[in-house]
Amino acid sequence: MIITRSPSRISLGGGGTDLPSYYRQHTGFVIAAAIDKYVYITLHQTFVDDLIIKYSQMERVRELDDIHHPLIREAFKLTGVEPSYLEVASMSDIPAGTGLGSSGSFTTALLHALHTYKRAILPKEELAKQACHLEIDVLKEPVGKQDQYIAAYGGITCFHFLPDDRVELQPLQLSPETLINLEDNLILFFTGYSRSASQILQHQDTHTREHDKTMLKNLHYVKELGQESKKALETGNLRQFADLMHVHWEHKKKRSPAVSNSAIDEYYALARANGAIGGKLIGAGGGGFLMFYTEDKTRLRHAMRQAGLREIRLRFDFHGTSVVAQS
Repeated sequence: MIITRSPSRISLGGGGTDLPSYYRQHTGFVIAAAIDKYVYITLHQTFVDDLIIKYSQMERVRELDDIHHPLIREAFKLTGVEPSYLEVASMSDIPAGTGLGSSGSFTTALLHALHTYKRAILPKEELAKQACHLEIDVLKEPVGKQDQYIAAYGGITCFHFLPDDRVELQPLQLSPETLINLEDNLILFFTGYSRSASQILQHQDTHTREHDKTMLKNLHYVKELGQESKKALETGNLRQFADLMHVHWEHKKKRSPAVSNSAIDEYYALARANGAIGGKLIGAGGGGFLMFYTEDKTRLRHAMRQAGLREIRLRFDFHGTSVVAQS
């Protein structure tokens, strides 16, 4: 039996500039942080000449092309693992479609399990590249690269997405005190529903490819905000980081009318009135998790719980995709 896991992620700056439609022309910049909410993949041998797949549904097949789950089908094809006498199951700490990069986490954990089954040691860079290849090149999903890379590497990391498809990365240089305060003062609240990011990201992707001036201006500015956020974090100015996160959210909402809605806007306003210095909706938008930075956690928690939102406690993950059990 092999069990792998990949962390979920939160974006701390520059989100949206990691899509190929943008970075292949203008270079993208994102600060992402892996958190201790995981996608797990279990892979083990059975005594039946089938491939049994368990996720939100169950499949039992003998041929790769009969697999309905696109990521699982293409991962088996890429790694060359034979679809027989095996069972694959997935489990997640967080629901899919809630903006924490679960698809990238799923793909990296699955690929790591399959390569481990073949007794292949895959560097983190190659793991991230293969996950991006499956989602972006093979399945043509309008997604970026930050999810796969931060899931593979872990930590709090700055990524430069270059026009030639190379990715340069460096850990964010945080003092121990800043790291503790950042982890302690970031709070996630579940808005109570999930969404598919594809439609929202497709809107951004299409307008970027068409060189829409408004969309490009928005993404250019968000990239600048990401670089300013890096400076604020590395100098320990967390209040400035929180202010920048608020500005980022205001500009993110302008990309598509589907990014926010009246309920999310009300929750956000409530949080700002009760101690949140800055915040944003994590992921493409439309639902999922609101993240806030606050120095008055008790007040903010009380207000959001009264509004019916569930808090999810987080800690940073510095391991990335890993094997947690093997026998």
